[in-house]
Amino acid sequence: MSRILMILTSHDQLGDTGRKTGFWLEEFASPYYVFTDAGHEVTLASPRGGQPPIDPTSSKPEMQTEATRRFDQDEEAKAALAHTTPLAQVDVDGFDAVFYPGGHGPLWDLVSDADSTRIILDSDAAGRPLGLVCHAPGILHPITAADGTPFVRGRQVTGFTNGEEEAAQLTDVVPFLVEDSLIAAGADYRKGPDGESFVVTDGTLVTGQNPASSADAARRVLDLLAR
Repeated sequence: MSRILMILTSHDQLGDTGRKTGFWLEEFASPYYVFTDAGHEVTLASPRGGQPPIDPTSSKPEMQTEATRRFDQDEEAKAALAHTTPLAQVDVDGFDAVFYPGGHGPLWDLVSDADSTRIILDSDAAGRPLGLVCHAPGILHPITAADGTPFVRGRQVTGFTNGEEEAAQLTDVVPFLVEDSLIAAGADYRKGPDGESFVVTDGTLVTGQNPASSADAARRVLDLLAR
């Protein structure tokens, strides 16, 4: 059994639109059950601790999947989500892998969260598998190593595409576009067809393009753990 840390956003405002955002439910539920069904222990954390906000759009009936419907009936999982650990209290050395669900929220808080940055750099240095899905890979673009080198420079990564953001009609709302930000930071950005599962692995770094990639990215993290 491995210990896996899942980190969720605490941000619930979609820019200045007056609309709510948060994490995308499918991007949490599918990896959560990939990990727990495989017998692993999952700990949930967020910048503020407590209940992280669920993007209301991801709770709409047409967005539901087998995993989200399972979560809706899972009182134990809902209780765990309601009591996430504040990131400042997390000792990442106690975990075997780290996984970030997306949603738009991370573009506002996790992208500049010092504790999140610490966890990412520590995990990379330790060879600890690190997975990020959809918008979450965007939080990597400002991170630099001690020598000032961008974290993603020369690394193969994926993340929510410009086309997918345009389809969501949020191109002019988000603080940055995931695809553009990763390319600007020197990443070897890859992408598949919009809306379809696409996962990239570079060493112990796993990135998934969109919600459809969530379970596959989680399975890729488990593959790395098995090695």
